[in-house]
Amino acid sequence: MSSIPPEDIETQGHAGLLIGSLWSPPSDPTWVAVIAHGYGEHIGRYQWVADRLTSDGAVVYAHDHIGHGRSEGERVFIEDFEPVVDDLHLLVQRAHDENPGLPVVLIGHSMGGMIAARYTQRHPELLTATVLSGPVLGTWEPTALAELDEIPPTPIDVTTLSRDPDVGAAYEQDELVWHGDFARPTLRALKAELETITLGGHLTVPTIWLHGEDDQLVPISPSSEGWAHIAPVDALSKRYPGARHEIFNETNREEVLDDVLAFVHQHI
Repeated sequence: MSSIPPEDIETQGHAGLLIGSLWSPPSDPTWVAVIAHGYGEHIGRYQWVADRLTSDGAVVYAHDHIGHGRSEGERVFIEDFEPVVDDLHLLVQRAHDENPGLPVVLIGHSMGGMIAARYTQRHPELLTATVLSGPVLGTWEPTALAELDEIPPTPIDVTTLSRDPDVGAAYEQDELVWHGDFARPTLRALKAELETITLGGHLTVPTIWLHGEDDQLVPISPSSEGWAHIAPVDALSKRYPGARHEIFNETNREEVLDDVLAFVHQHI
């Protein structure tokens, strides 16, 4: 499968310029994918995912969240996630406008899964389906750090990302990844958004929840409990034994993307 480099796109977000990527399929697109990336990372890490989606006929839109990657804003500093959901709305609307009539599928990983879940609660009319990969839902232990007098350094153990050691090595050397500490306002905003989602009601868009059973960054149990509060009727979910946090970068990533595409094709 050949890799097609993306075209840069820009969106004026709520707190600065958002730099994004647009991947086009080899022929006319048949559907649209919008990707929301996780905490501290950036969309450039999703080239392989975009390759799988474009080879399936999708045109793929994504941007680095405010304070992440190439986008503007103080690094990983977010005081409220509702405006971040608003930023995603600008991207989804653009995807709709540029591809009238095509179904739109939202794919969110980790913190991006949280953002995608909230977006799906707020704007179901714009989506055909949603995919949540290792989403932060329910409760997330690091948010408790916000109430300490001093937030301790919490460097990510890169071996928790994937069983593929190359993934951790690339993450460690990636200058666009945030390798510093949590910001207190961001932790408080994460906690508040999780509570908002839990109280926000069941999703009405077909949504699948996918999670690695050996995920130590976003442990499966709290996410599963949060999912139970919002899961649509008869929603699909799948757990991957032995898989760590980044299931799109795991040793079984082909299986994961096969599952994503099988779900998408049930609904588009």
